[in-house]
Amino acid sequence: MGMASVPFLGLLPRSAFAQAPATSVVNTTGLAVTDTEVTVGILHSVTGTMAISETGSVQAEKLAIEQINASGGVLGRKIKFIQEDGASDWPTFAEKAKKLLVNDKCAAVMGCWTSASRKAVLPVFEQYNGMLYYPTFYEGLEQSKNVIYTGQEATQQILAGLDWVAKEKGAKTFYLLGSDYIWPRTSNKIARKHIENKLKTKVVGEEYFPLGHTQFNSVINKIKLTKPDVIYAIIVGGSNVAFYKQLKAAGIDLTKQTLMTISVTEDEIDGIGGENIAGAYACMKYFQSLDNPNNKAFVSEFKKMWGEKTVIGDVTQAAYLGPWLWKLTVEKAGSFDIDKVAEASPDIEFKGAPEGYVKIHPNHHLWSKTRVGRAKTDGQYEVVYETADLMEPDPFPKGYQ
Repeated sequence: MGMASVPFLGLLPRSAFAQAPATSVVNTTGLAVTDTEVTVGILHSVTGTMAISETGSVQAEKLAIEQINASGGVLGRKIKFIQEDGASDWPTFAEKAKKLLVNDKCAAVMGCWTSASRKAVLPVFEQYNGMLYYPTFYEGLEQSKNVIYTGQEATQQILAGLDWVAKEKGAKTFYLLGSDYIWPRTSNKIARKHIENKLKTKVVGEEYFPLGHTQFNSVINKIKLTKPDVIYAIIVGGSNVAFYKQLKAAGIDLTKQTLMTISVTEDEIDGIGGENIAGAYACMKYFQSLDNPNNKAFVSEFKKMWGEKTVIGDVTQAAYLGPWLWKLTVEKAGSFDIDKVAEASPDIEFKGAPEGYVKIHPNHHLWSKTRVGRAKTDGQYEVVYETADLMEPDPFPKGYQ
């Protein structure tokens, strides 16, 4: 892979790779670190209903690792990875997390997508003192010394998106939909409070469906009857394919009926088909179409590694940040030790982020911009709005718990 086209490698001091510090100094807790290598874990679903969403994260993490290795590694050591499949099953995630930490002694793990999988592995990371880089936008209401959250929490995505759609579309009525587990339910609870208490508008319906569900006709009929100003959809994974195809088949035209999603990235559109979702809005921090030099280089390297037809969604980009932020933090700490990495994390900034620029907050979430995109028939989003400044992450917003 040609490194010349990665713009931010120039930001790294060459001297950082000249002399690898002694292993006894940088690894005092028995992690999988040798004089020449450091082992990390990759833990995502590559099978089951979540594979449509999580495969991109795996690809992004492997790209970041390859680029870091080509630029001299971490503290002069090459990154080696061990990959496990969470298989869209939460107990499996917990079991594999334990294997990666206890048997494999991974210095960090890049992993999970759903909040259910993250909640399943969190006690494992806390008990065995591991470090998880978690890439998905999520409901917030969590903070851990053992996790760096590289996606958005609720205030950066849910509240900002609802404010935009209320102002831009004059929306007064909302129909909330979600897959039936913690993230969509908690997110819609936060959305409902915002709609009713802050925007002083109305929720006219709220429904949940099991993961993998494919029959949406009855709820689509209810939507046709209630005629909400906004369909607010948090359906995840493979179910999205059926939902958007059935909406279209039922004659709901998303260029006329406002739909906002916080769960459909370019990865899911790849399965849904651009023609079935064109016109819908998504509130995310990243879209593949972002026009900046970091992103152009990232998209080009990603396609070089994974094929011209691959697409890159919000969570995929956030997954790419994980290995880079870990590298920068380890080098600031001068150690792979988890406690030292946790302590060194606040204020780590990654100027090479495809989304533009990010910085780790003391609460272990990222400062980042919020954007709204409109789906096009070609499967890409056109950015129609972005916040002027980075939004401060606030995982415990007052009045929303």
